[in-house]
Amino acid sequence: MATPAHWIAGARLRTLPAAVAPVLAGTAIAAYDDSLVWFKAVLALVVSLALQVGVNYANDYSDGIRGTDDERVGPLRLVGSGLVSPAAVKRAAFASFGVAGVAGLVLAATTAWWLLAVGVLCVLAAWFYTGGSKPYGYLGLGEVMVFVFFGLVAVVGTTYVQTEAWGTAGWASLAAGCGIGALACAILVANNLRDIPTDLVAGKRTLAVRLGDAATRRFFVALIGVAVVGVVVVALLTTPWALFGLFFWLPARGAVRTVLRGAEGPALIPVLQSVGVAELLWAALTGFGLVVGR
Repeated sequence: MATPAHWIAGARLRTLPAAVAPVLAGTAIAAYDDSLVWFKAVLALVVSLALQVGVNYANDYSDGIRGTDDERVGPLRLVGSGLVSPAAVKRAAFASFGVAGVAGLVLAATTAWWLLAVGVLCVLAAWFYTGGSKPYGYLGLGEVMVFVFFGLVAVVGTTYVQTEAWGTAGWASLAAGCGIGALACAILVANNLRDIPTDLVAGKRTLAVRLGDAATRRFFVALIGVAVVGVVVVALLTTPWALFGLFFWLPARGAVRTVLRGAEGPALIPVLQSVGVAELLWAALTGFGLVVGR
């Protein structure tokens, strides 16, 4: 029987920096604009975390019933390992989406009702990544959707619900969304690079499978470069203090070296953690610079 530790493992806590970082960055931009609203920032964080956990359980369920996780290199999967029934994992996914929905409803009620449509799109994107008859994650579109929803939508949305306007803050949040989205994509690229052999067998045509090993490694490095440019653009739009965000390179450089040296299989697992830390640092240090430079 599955234990609480198994369910926690299934929630994939190492992926949660990808949910915290965009809210942190978006809130810092709102603070720079003198528009910080704490309760909305907290609600945005609840939405982001719940969606991340929900998509993790949804992926576990969908990949598990397809047999994609039968021969895994990475961490434990609840359905693939046989520890938990698919139905139970599916319920956990929808419970997480429900939490995100409640928090999102409050945000929409206190900001603008059209945000409900954005929330629905987020949930649909989370489910159909690996769910449904034609999951877009199996068609090589996972990175695009991660960039859009865990980058642009998450950062710009967090800023907007607090400022309720566009202006300089809007453009800065767009640049930050590109930087955060690139790092979120880099995590997925490293994950899919690791899984190329098993995904080929399972018929999962991720972007890494389509590009091939060498091109995927170059794409990973390019995404780190986009994150660097994102910090610079935010600094140009706001304050030079935002350049503190460039220190995200400290953990990222080890990940880049590992990928470029041709690491495979389990040797790529630390890359996921390093890029997750780098993404969190990008948001925290850029945000620190924005607050200091107000």
